[in-house]
Formats: sequence, structure tokens, C-alpha cells
Amino acid sequence: MSTSPIRVLICEDDPNLGKLLSDYLKAKGYETTWAQDGVEGVKQFHRGTFDFIILDVMMPRKDGFEVATEIRHESKHIPILFLSARGQKEDTLEGFKVGADDYMTKPFSMEELLVRVQAILRRTAALPQAGEEVTKYKVGKFDFDYNIQQLNLDGETSRLTTKENELLFLLVRKRNDLLERNHALAAIWGDANYFNGRSMDVYIAKLRKHLKEDERIEILNIHGKGFKLIAPEG
Repeated sequence: MSTSPIRVLICEDDPNLGKLLSDYLKAKGYETTWAQDGVEGVKQFHRGTFDFIILDVMMPRKDGFEVATEIRHESKHIPILFLSARGQKEDTLEGFKVGADDYMTKPFSMEELLVRVQAILRRTAALPQAGEEVTKYKVGKFDFDYNIQQLNLDGETSRLTTKENELLFLLVRKRNDLLERNHALAAIWGDANYFNGRSMDVYIAKLRKHLKEDERIEILNIHGKGFKLIAPEG
């Protein structure tokens, strides 16, 4: 089963850098749309569905800050990474003020950009951050403790692997709602490529086995979109 790639909108007026960014991210398994100015970037945003936005600050017709402001009116959560030839503190602060998740100053390496993109995707996919207190969860008859990677049922304890634990956490946080494949893959595997998608399917099957003692619990496969955990809270 294939998985759809993470969709990135790139707004960059420099034709050389725009093509380089687009080609590099495509080679890494991302799906890219490249707009060469801010007005075109906003049009593309309205035309498509995207998982990540890369915005150059200095663009003709509409700059990156204006584009980000328009995007944030419609989507509070889509990750935005700014690129700028200017490293002034004021620009950086302005970027974060309009809703940026990160800010890179040109020139930069493609490898660093990829690492930043992956880190932002993991951070925004709702996995707990270092130091964040995560409580225990009731999943039907089960007690799920994320911190110690355990499922407990009537005194019987199952130890979860790290990936089982993180995947169940995302499913529980989205209980009775859609967990998108791309978000789960970005959060846990760091990349939504075909092989990671197959790996996630294996871990979904393992979680179904762990949870089979409660017939009220289901992990549904929502074709082409992701998974949905159907489970009462007790």
C-alpha cells in the first residue's frame, strides 16, 4: 500500500533557488508546488492542500509576511518556515509574530533545511515534547501509560515498543477522529515515504492485537487518508 507524500508549497522568487528547493525536496520524497511570487503563492495555497509552507520574505507583489498573515487567517496550524537574505533581529521577530514555526537566513545548506522541516513536522504532529507531562489514558478497558510505554488490562501488563507507544498516543489524542497518515509518519518516522508507510501499517496491526481483548475498540483504516481509533474512554 502506498502512502501520499507530504505536500510542500514553496514561495520563492529566485528561480535558481526555487528550482533547487523544489527538486531537492522531490528527491527526498516530498510533493512540491513552487510559486514565484507572493500573489501566486496565495493562489496556490487556495487551490491545493498542503502540509508545509516555505516562504521567502522578500518577494514581488506580496512579501512573505503578508502571505503568512493570509494563510494564518485560514489555517492556524499548518507549519511555516521563512527564508530570508536578511538576518536582522527585527525580521526574525516579525516572522514569528505572523506565525512562523522557524526562520532560516540565506545562504543555507539543503541538508539543514531538510532537518528543520522534519523537526517542525514532528513538533507540530502532537507528539509530546521533552518535559511535557503526559497523563495516563483510559482506552476502553485498558489503562495506557505513555510515559512508561505500558498497556494494562485487569492487572496484566503489555510493554509497548517505542513506535507502538507513540502511534497509540497519537491515535488516543485523536480518539474517534482522523489521524492523518502524513502527520503520523512525520511525527514518528520523520518522513512519509513508501517504506515508512508500510512500516506504520505493520505497527497498526500490532496495536490491533494488543487491543483485541476489548471488542468495543477498533482502529479503522480510512482509505487514502489515515486511521481512526474508535474507543470509549472507559
